[in-house]
Amino acid sequence: MKEDLVSQVKQELSKNAETTTQNSNQRFFKEPIQNYGVKASIVHKIAKSHLKELREKTKEEAFNLCEELWESGQIEETLVACDWSYALRKSYVPGDFRTFNNWLALYVNNWASCDTFCNHTMGAFIMMYPKFITELKEFTLSNNRWLRRAAAVSLIVPVRKGAFLPDVLEISDKLIYDQDDLVQKGYGWLLKVASKNHQEVVFNYIMDNKTRMPRTAFRYAIEKMPTELKELAMRK
Repeated sequence: MKEDLVSQVKQELSKNAETTTQNSNQRFFKEPIQNYGVKASIVHKIAKSHLKELREKTKEEAFNLCEELWESGQIEETLVACDWSYALRKSYVPGDFRTFNNWLALYVNNWASCDTFCNHTMGAFIMMYPKFITELKEFTLSNNRWLRRAAAVSLIVPVRKGAFLPDVLEISDKLIYDQDDLVQKGYGWLLKVASKNHQEVVFNYIMDNKTRMPRTAFRYAIEKMPTELKELAMRK
């Protein structure tokens, strides 16, 4: 039963909780978070230890398990849910986008859960079904900061492989005036990653837009540029 597997995960997380880790974790977030105080490496190890049991279930059952973990609001449980949904990527179908969208909209409330889910589950899904890039662009219009950040960070892994450059620039355009620093960091990070394979195009984009790009996004975007390009970009 799904309660059994989720209960095992909760028990193992509780067993590995450390008060010092719990207290130190909050320092990485502006918003209050719920967490056991388990180190990330242990969380991923716990998630991995149950993959055999997870794969014995139907995908619907497995996704229900993920949702139960998402609902708890505990960061470590959401990270297990992220690992599990990504582990099922070979079985993704187009209809799964609705489920993933709901998880983002209903449960994501911090950058760690957002980025872990989007970098892996959403990134893999978009690589399999690129037509859903249109839906990501719709996220940029949301009142939900995490959906707007998701529009950018869902492409981090695909763009590392050289994909979706025109979409990266379009999403950056749609977010360029965003006042939320976590959204600014999200699309700045995306431009930074895109610059590895498309340095000239991204640099020209930054130069064309640096007067309207918030300083946070600008600094993220040029972070990995060669020194001479960074200096050029920072000239008034």
